[in-house]
Amino acid sequence: PPRGPRGAAVPPAPGAPPWGPGAAVAGPGAAHAPGAAPRACARLAAGELDDDLPPARIHGDLWSGNVVFTSAGAVLIDPAAHGGHGLTDLAMLELFGFPDLARLRAAYHEVRPLPHDWPRLVKVHQLHPLATHTASHGPSYAAELVDAARSVA
Repeated sequence: PPRGPRGAAVPPAPGAPPWGPGAAVAGPGAAHAPGAAPRACARLAAGELDDDLPPARIHGDLWSGNVVFTSAGAVLIDPAAHGGHGLTDLAMLELFGFPDLARLRAAYHEVRPLPHDWPRLVKVHQLHPLATHTASHGPSYAAELVDAARSVA
């Protein structure tokens, strides 16, 4: 998605979700938070969740299936590399699971310290993958999408 002046994802139009209507209304959970997605997008567009971190080169599709463990260590495969927020890759691993995630997070923090409020920002960086998965894979992701939108709104 497009980025705001300090790296936060922003919708293409103020208040408009950056995903199709299939994701916005999919699943029974959507009825319980009908305005959550537009409110979350409005906060992103207003820069309320921006930080001062510079863009980072991120994998872009980081989940445990794109990490291969070899005798030499972990190798990342199938990248969709681009400039983005460093928390995006961590949020993806958090969303889809990763063995020993706490250790990986600690190693990341040693190299590039996480912002003090990073736990609340995880849902921000999960909105887009949850929306695209809801739209492309069906309503099984809808409840998580609504939860993330509600926490950001």
